[in-house]
Amino acid sequence: MPVLKSTIDPSSETYLQNRRDQLAAVAALDEQLEAVRAGGGPKYAQRHHNRGRLLARERVELLIDQDSPFLELSALAAWGSEFAVGASILTGIGIVEGVECVIIAHDPTLRGGAMNPISLKKNLRALEIARCNRLPVINLVESGGADLPTQSELFVPAGRLFHDLTALSAMGIATIALVFGNSTAGGAYVPGMCDYAVLVDRHAKVFLGGPPLVKMATGEDADDEALGGAEMHSRVSGLSDYFALDELDCIRIGRQIISDLHWRKLGPPPSPKVDPPLYDPEELLGIASGDFRIPMDPKDVIARVVDGSRFDEYKALYGTSLITGWAWIHGYPVGILANARGVLFGDEAKKATEFILLANQSDTSLIFLQNTTGYMVGTTYEQDGIIKDGAKMINAVANSTVPHITINIGASFGAGNYGMSGRAFDPRFMFAWTNAKLAVMGAQQLAGVLSIVARQGAEAAGRDFDLEADATRTLAIKEQIERESHAFYITSRLYDDGVIDPRDTRTVLGIALSAAHSNQVQGRQGFGVFRM
Repeated sequence: MPVLKSTIDPSSETYLQNRRDQLAAVAALDEQLEAVRAGGGPKYAQRHHNRGRLLARERVELLIDQDSPFLELSALAAWGSEFAVGASILTGIGIVEGVECVIIAHDPTLRGGAMNPISLKKNLRALEIARCNRLPVINLVESGGADLPTQSELFVPAGRLFHDLTALSAMGIATIALVFGNSTAGGAYVPGMCDYAVLVDRHAKVFLGGPPLVKMATGEDADDEALGGAEMHSRVSGLSDYFALDELDCIRIGRQIISDLHWRKLGPPPSPKVDPPLYDPEELLGIASGDFRIPMDPKDVIARVVDGSRFDEYKALYGTSLITGWAWIHGYPVGILANARGVLFGDEAKKATEFILLANQSDTSLIFLQNTTGYMVGTTYEQDGIIKDGAKMINAVANSTVPHITINIGASFGAGNYGMSGRAFDPRFMFAWTNAKLAVMGAQQLAGVLSIVARQGAEAAGRDFDLEADATRTLAIKEQIERESHAFYITSRLYDDGVIDPRDTRTVLGIALSAAHSNQVQGRQGFGVFRM
């Protein structure tokens, strides 16, 4: 397989400016991730420790295999909202007894681990990842249930949590609840719906209604241990499958349950021969500009991500605004589609369609590196059939059944987001670089379009066009779109699975591919109607 040659000059001013911009963006990301890791802050962390309990991240660290990776998902959920960044819940993929698992851990230092509408979305996305990739689920439970002030936004959709847990069980995907503390009201159904439930003595409290609610509803003065303690559920109700003496014992039992599953992946294993890229991943910081309008060569990205920097390009001389080809990442064979100059023309759309069909014929996972401003517009392109060609590409993406993993490395605008396997097209995983933008179009273009429409409206109505008001409105719209297309804004709404440091791209892709291969990797042989 041909080896890519790097085209960047690490001593050039362009490279150095890009690096400065990216380092600033990564520093902003690290600052937010520190806030996520801090949870409710030192005061509440210490209070939790004083009660003899571990923090959510400490539990996860003890649960996963020593020195194994943990890919955190949706880390910046709720950023910029009324809720704490991270949304009071930790989700991710970790290796337990050699098995990749989806791990969901409530953070009890934030409002007692209560679930708000955004933490619900984050929880449901984690369960979706478990379903699509066939990964066992481990819930680390300590939650006061619903965040009552937001119950109107939470109650109805929260039923999906129970639906998905039972659906996973029906699919033969193991679900485990390790209950470290409160699991009340609707939260009590998490251990109730899971295949396995482990309760910690004197700490776990699982009941539909706690003592205050029971008093209000029935007049009974109930003791919380008799009502929902670990010993009661282990000896009397039978809800508990395993009685844990303490938190460490609970984690030990959880690991043993995973070991007893004798879990086997359905996808093909990676090649035993894995060699790193020839070029330093550190150089990824100097490749992408902070301004999406400045093009970059995606081959420079590919060369720092794929095994041995080897890449067999497909249709290299045709539709050159889209790079397609075959490679390996951490021993897994992949097909890669990467935007080269932003705009997708008809040739690029047809090239992508054929490439996706070939990947499905050979059961090969697809990596989409997004940096697109969308499909080309204009009279010539409309007459040439850009709509039909774009529809072919979107049809192929929508009906492809091999795993898709998407990373926005620059911009993802308009229908280009759809054609490059955006969130609406169910990629197994989707991440974004710190510099990434996502919107219907760029801020300047969108503001300009609205200005033209307003001018045409004034002319049609026979009114004078207010240039000063238009300038003020245009500036406000540009600022709005810049804010709403920012990577943090997008990830806070779970439109991707996390913002990543560009230098971590190869590692993130490797973990995601390994997780995807827990399920079958099988392409579709029949597609829908392609408009010719």
